[in-house]
Formats: sequence, structure tokens, C-alpha cells
Amino acid sequence: MSELISIEECEQLTAKQVHDLYRTYVSRSQVSLMTSFGFGRELVDRAEGCWVHMRDGRRILDFSGGVGVLNHGHNHPRILAARQRFGQERRMEVHKAFFSPYLAALSHNVAAVLPGDLNISYFPNSGAEANEGAIKMAYKYHGGKRNTIMRADISFHGKTLGAGSLTGSAENHFRFPGLPGIVIYPYGDLDGLRAAVARARTADGGCDVYAILVEPFSASSLRHWSEAALRELRAFCTAEDIVLIFDEIYTGWGKTGSLFYFMRHEGLVPDILTYSKSLGGGKASISGYTAREPVFRKAYDRLNDVILHSTTYYGFGEETATAIEAVNVVVEEDFPGRAREIERVLAPGLERLRRAHPDAIDRVAGTGALHGVFLAGGPRLFNLAGKLVPGFAHDPQFNTKLVTLSVIAHLYREHNIMTYYSPNVENPLMVAPTLAAGPAEVKLFLDALDATLSKGLTRLLTGFVREKVSSAW
Repeated sequence: MSELISIEECEQLTAKQVHDLYRTYVSRSQVSLMTSFGFGRELVDRAEGCWVHMRDGRRILDFSGGVGVLNHGHNHPRILAARQRFGQERRMEVHKAFFSPYLAALSHNVAAVLPGDLNISYFPNSGAEANEGAIKMAYKYHGGKRNTIMRADISFHGKTLGAGSLTGSAENHFRFPGLPGIVIYPYGDLDGLRAAVARARTADGGCDVYAILVEPFSASSLRHWSEAALRELRAFCTAEDIVLIFDEIYTGWGKTGSLFYFMRHEGLVPDILTYSKSLGGGKASISGYTAREPVFRKAYDRLNDVILHSTTYYGFGEETATAIEAVNVVVEEDFPGRAREIERVLAPGLERLRRAHPDAIDRVAGTGALHGVFLAGGPRLFNLAGKLVPGFAHDPQFNTKLVTLSVIAHLYREHNIMTYYSPNVENPLMVAPTLAAGPAEVKLFLDALDATLSKGLTRLLTGFVREKVSSAW
């Protein structure tokens, strides 16, 4: 057995040593990918709010928002204090033989902030687990008598076998086995969805659909359902007794300018809501799904079904304590209002850049603190990308992806700003700051993106490929 590494030794590892350990014990390809556009070349010393401090002294403005995890920012003081108090007081982490006051309080608080009779909650670890739990409840609600579940052609619901089979994303380029009975409908298209449900009738004409999975706002494509379509969908599901599941894993907890995106439409209530990301305050791995009371009661609320769905880390003590504080911070510090303040500066700023750089930006879209910049990638750039990186020109997404990565790399290298891209069909540059950011940070980002695009996409692409990608790939 090789010598074990202590915490103290771990914190002294150099970037090269970490890369070597990753190559040996984690993933060689991950090292190649991350170092290709700069992030992985250095190690982080500490982080606070919307800023990441590197070991070499650089200060990075984090406009990735932790891909939805960091609505509270890095190391929010109230979140740190809650976790420290839990440890200092020797609270019990997990033991299913005792009731947890943290689990009880978190369930109450979630019900208190959600509309209607969304009252019964379950708290696993990841968004994929939340979606799978919701799907399982919907199937049990119908007693196994219905066999069809519907998801959109553009969707992201996780990467486990079950949730992954319900994900319509370019990331799923390899087909794994998945749930049976999946029917795909066009995102946001109620007529298309109705037609798909009509095709899924039983021999006697009954409805065979047990659940419809919907992202009211798609964080990967920056598209959204109209209010009218969502309300009609709600009425349609009620009439057909289909369990309507809203996935707000990313868009919840204030990110889009309302507590959850669907809550901007008064009186609209799904049967089950799934969420995660910032529920853990940037520190805890916790997700949740909350069901309308009649759905839960019919599916599970009898003695022989009590443990029909359970996990080892369901309601883990420190995670639920953290989530209690995270939800209270969201409400007391008005995170939806913060997202709207960011939007008031960010949205018009991005539109100005679109007009200033028409050859570089096709369009911009988004809401609250969740926006995307869809960069142009014409035939000339496609030919250039194919020449610089032979063997990848057959990928229809490769050109746009490479252009977007070149902008991300330049923002990081030259302006100390971290962003990311969404690996969907159009690969937008995501602008999704933590809600700890303010107008000054938004302006700093907009100025940096303006300066970056002024270089020209061809120049950015050529430099990125030659310096970063060709050697790694």
C-alpha cells in the first residue's frame, strides 16, 4: 500500500502534483480538457463572495455562479457559521432510528415558501436523485398501471441511468440503457405535447402517461415556456390525471428573479417540484423534491410503503442544517430581488454588445442572473477550425463550441473572469453570476467581454487552438 496523504500534505500539493494524481487516479482526459483553457493550470487558495483568490495572487471574478450552486456566493458567512455550530455542538449526522429536528424544520420551511399544497418533501443528494425520486413517486401514484413518461427534446435532468435517459442534451452522445416508455415532445410546444400524449393511449383509449417532465425555464438553452402554455399544460395534466413535474434544479432559489421560475405565474402549481444546486448554500450536497399532498398520500402514505423509497444519506444532519440556513438567507436577503438587480444592468449591457459586435454575437437571451451569449460561427470560421484541429470538422457543434471556448479562455487569461458554456445544440457562453455580485462586477464583466470580442473571433480562435487545444487533443 502506498503512503497515505494527510490533509496538511494535501493542502501543500503543487499544481503539477495535483495534475499527476488526477492523471493516475482520476482522469487523464479531464486534465487535458481543463488545462486547455487555463482554469486547471493553477490552484485556488480561497474564495469569498463572487471572487476566487489563486495561489499565485490573481483574483478571479467568478461569473459561472458554480453552474447554479453558488447563488449565495463562495463561503457565505451565515452558511459557514451554521455548519461550524453543527460541528462544535456535536450534533448527530445520520441515524434513521431517531427523528431529525433539522429534517422536520427544513420540510416545513420549504412548504412555507412554495405555493399551493406543495407540502411533502424528500431530500436526497443530487438533482438526478431528486428527479428519479419524483418519477418513482409519479409511477407509484398510478400503481404501475401507466407505462409512459414524457420529456422534452431539449432538456437536462441528470446523468444517472434513469435521469440521463430523460436528458435531451448534446452531452448524451453515448446511448446508455434507461427507463422504458420514454416519449419525446418538442420543448415549449403544447400542441406537440398533446399529440404525443394522444399517441400514447391504451388499447381501450385510456391515457398511458404517468408523468410529464418540464423545465419551465431551460438553463441549458435559455428558452422558456410561455405562461399561457404552462397554464394550459397544468389544466391538461389535471384532466388526464398525469403527474406534472417541474424541474427547477438549476433555476430555483432566486436565480431567475423569482424564488422559482414557475412562481412568477400566480396560481400555477406542479404536482411535484424538483430542486437542488443552491439549496446547499454552496457548501452542502443536497437536493429535494416536494409533492402536492394528494400525490404523496396516494403514492406512499401507508405503513407498508413507508420505506419504499429511501437512501442512506436522506436528510443527512449537517446538510439539512445547512439547507435551513440557505433557504432563510435566500428569503431574508431577497435573492430574487438581487437577481432582478443584476438583470437590470446585465440584460441591456449584453444587448448593447450584440449591437456593437454583430459579426460576433448572433443573439443574447436570459432572465434574472441567468443569461447566454450565442456567438456566431460562420463558414469561414468553420473551415479555419477544421484546418487547425484536423479530425474534428465532422462535429456539427465543434465550430461554435471552439469559438465559445476561445472567448472563455481569453476572458480568463487576460481579464481574470471565469465563465462557462452550455453543451447544448447552440453552445452559448453562459453568464450566470452568483447573486453576491453587484452592478460594479456586472459592469466589469461587460467591459471585459467587449474588449475580448473587439479582438475578433478569428484571432481569438486561432490563438486559442494553437496555444491551448492542439497539443492537448
